[in-house]
Amino acid sequence: MAVHENPHGSAGFHLPSFRRHRTASASEPAVSARTDAHTARAYAFASLRLLTGFVFLWAFLDKTFGFGYATPSGKGWIDGGSPTKGFLSGVAAGPMESTFHSWAGDTWADWLFMAGLLGVGLALVGGFALRIAAVAGTAMMALMWIAEWPPARHLSDGSLSMSANPFADYHVIYAVVLITLAAVSAGDTLGLGRLWARLPFVRDHGWLR
Repeated sequence: MAVHENPHGSAGFHLPSFRRHRTASASEPAVSARTDAHTARAYAFASLRLLTGFVFLWAFLDKTFGFGYATPSGKGWIDGGSPTKGFLSGVAAGPMESTFHSWAGDTWADWLFMAGLLGVGLALVGGFALRIAAVAGTAMMALMWIAEWPPARHLSDGSLSMSANPFADYHVIYAVVLITLAAVSAGDTLGLGRLWARLPFVRDHGWLR
């Protein structure tokens, strides 16, 4: 009697399972690549956050103690100097020129400006309350942009403003960076973002995130 064996039904031939294994193995590098890319982006945003935070913190420290960079030694805030008088009194263009002149050196302006620098700097370096920092920092950058008024070709005395761009100056860049860092939760990497988000009052009020 002839016996007909079906080669496709052979118990020793496992092509289907081999293909599944091969497909799963082939997908592993893709998953690993996506994970690596996600990690790289997280660390890139964290680095940007820390550097930007240092910019704000350094401005606060230099204006407070007069390290001799932007603020001369002996002219710091603790020495009786005003963090806003020099900048605001020098405004020479824009629709708020006279308003900024009237604010220059006022105690409330000094405290508000310095509190903004310190608060935004600490939030960025620590990686917490980035949404609040983004709002406060963007407001500061907007006021400073108006004070410098890049659209002006000439100052109020008629001299050239030497503006390099009528809109996109460094204040705009900083504002976009702050908003981006808050949007991507950049404080979760190399920061206290995850711990901050787990606090009860932060969980109940998302805008504190």
